[in-house]
Amino acid sequence: MSEIRKVPASAGAEWLLTGFALLRSAPLALGGLGVIWGVSVSLVLSLSLLVPALGTLVQLLLILAGPLFMGGLLWAIREVDQGRAARPAHLLQGVQEGRAPHLLVTLLPQLVAGLILGVLLLVLMGASGLQQLGEVMTRLNEISQSGQQPDPAQIEQLVGSLPAGRILLWLLLVVVAFAALALAMFVMAPQVMFQRTGGWQALRNSLNACLHNLPAMLVFFVLAFIALMAIYFAVMLVAMIGSLIAGQVVGMWIAQLLMMAVTMPVFGGSVYAAWKQMFGPASTTEPPPRDDVIAA
Repeated sequence: MSEIRKVPASAGAEWLLTGFALLRSAPLALGGLGVIWGVSVSLVLSLSLLVPALGTLVQLLLILAGPLFMGGLLWAIREVDQGRAARPAHLLQGVQEGRAPHLLVTLLPQLVAGLILGVLLLVLMGASGLQQLGEVMTRLNEISQSGQQPDPAQIEQLVGSLPAGRILLWLLLVVVAFAALALAMFVMAPQVMFQRTGGWQALRNSLNACLHNLPAMLVFFVLAFIALMAIYFAVMLVAMIGSLIAGQVVGMWIAQLLMMAVTMPVFGGSVYAAWKQMFGPASTTEPPPRDDVIAA
């Protein structure tokens, strides 16, 4: 098992600042990788709209592509950190040298967690309770789409008919499951990409490292949420200007690409910084292969 280093709570802020610093050092290269990722997702989703029969297959491809793209983005980020240029071809590093199966291991815990939470919801609510919940959600959606002012008494009557205690318990279980998955996957990908750690072992190492450094993780997630809101606000301002000039569709397209261009490199850089600190200098001793060797 990889040695886990203890870091101070302030390290969480340092990870986020490192993510922004890496993006500033190569804004076009790393931002361009985020744009490529965003365009790829948009094209695939557009294909599913044009050919509805491919909808399920397209969704599966997007799910599979996520961990692989993240692995490639982390590789590009390390290139920038070590003074080399990030290139679009680096996004494919996740499928090279047998890394893909280990990166895709992250999907299985998510699937298992989803199935378990679904079963727990059925156990807590029962078939009749789920039907009642569906009817209430449908009615609330109809009220919101009608454009009429909702009647507080009617809303209270609809919501009051639900078993609030059991719903809150299930939501608490969802939060716990989400937190556990987030910690297990946080520094999983860099272990696979740079240390050649197996997928399951990397998940365990990531969970142990994040629990061992929980104060730093909490600081990071709080600051990352604040930064995400600030980025979203700035992007939406740009999108509004784009909408006024070129139309709403173009404005939303600009907003999506800008979000991907900023958030993905910053998040990837933060994960890379966290991995370097928590797993020690030994995790950075293996130099990446030269570009000419890869091309060969």
